[in-house]
Amino acid sequence: MEEAPLFPGESIKVIVGVSQSYFIMELQKSYCSLTEIDFYGINVCNSKAKLQLVCFPAKDVMYICPFMGAVSGTLTVTDFRMYIKSVERDPPFVVDVPLGVISRVEKIGVQSHGDNSCGIEIVCKDMRNLRLAYKQEEQNRLEIFENLVTRAFPVSNGLPLFAFSYKEKFAVNGWKVYDPMSEYKRQGLPNESWKISKINSTYELCDTYPAILVVPTSVKDDDLSKVAAFRAKGRVPVLSWIHPESQATITRCSQPLVGPNDKHCKEDEKYLQTIMDANAQSHKLIIFDARQNSVADTNKAKGGGYESESAYPNAELVFLEIHNIHVMRESLRKLKEIVYPTIDETRWLSNVDSTHWLEYIRVKYFQ
Repeated sequence: MEEAPLFPGESIKVIVGVSQSYFIMELQKSYCSLTEIDFYGINVCNSKAKLQLVCFPAKDVMYICPFMGAVSGTLTVTDFRMYIKSVERDPPFVVDVPLGVISRVEKIGVQSHGDNSCGIEIVCKDMRNLRLAYKQEEQNRLEIFENLVTRAFPVSNGLPLFAFSYKEKFAVNGWKVYDPMSEYKRQGLPNESWKISKINSTYELCDTYPAILVVPTSVKDDDLSKVAAFRAKGRVPVLSWIHPESQATITRCSQPLVGPNDKHCKEDEKYLQTIMDANAQSHKLIIFDARQNSVADTNKAKGGGYESESAYPNAELVFLEIHNIHVMRESLRKLKEIVYPTIDETRWLSNVDSTHWLEYIRVKYFQ
């Protein structure tokens, strides 16, 4: 097919083989709103448009709206978003979901919708649950489900993310927006008590820490290596924040690997004492452990653990009693159920209480 020049407002349709496929038209740097795209073609809204790649269009799809019931329409999946547009309403009813919002896609059965007995449930990270129904033909069913899954999770399916395909040009290099040395300088570091360490410049000490760390001035690299060996994943206590006047600090680290036999590490014990000594006004080091005490005991039996008062006499250990991620997710799921799609006003308070969500928020932020 020969190429022809495009003009503002011009609609095109590209045919490849026996299937319809819509390709990116990269004219300059921005991209056209998807409201300009219909099932049969792409409308170039202006000559500076850079459009999304429409990967899969489907007719005769029914959106099961929790508020209005079944809505017939078309489904369009691009490399950036999923777009549902009604065909029987004026103005059209539109559901617009960026693919990055999708958490899970599942096949479901849909009752009481005639020929549209097959369905898909799309679970979103913003608390929306979208249900689509469509005819039971095998090819149609597989095409819709598989194409949606492939595009919703591109990296898992060997495809590039839209952001890397789009490659918008920014005036500022995003990789250089954060400069650790400038940030530490803003905080007044280094100073007489804290120094900049490059022991992790090759990420050999801890591959989940940055290359530049702030540690007490008197600590030697050999001692830091021994402390790293005693901390889970090598996450030694390092400075995150320092008060500009009182010099009080917040340092972060992982659990010590004391294990069931209460192993000791003199370098680790000395290191925590050095952190306390870095602030002349401090007489006790407060250690906040986000876990539940019972969970920490279980971790200790498996080789992890926590700082004991006998090994760290000038430290006070406080367990924040925050439940694990699975409990947090279940609480959020329950909260979602009581607010979407409808709210039961008569049982609102008891329903909220049953989720424990406010309890967990209080524990996390108001201890």
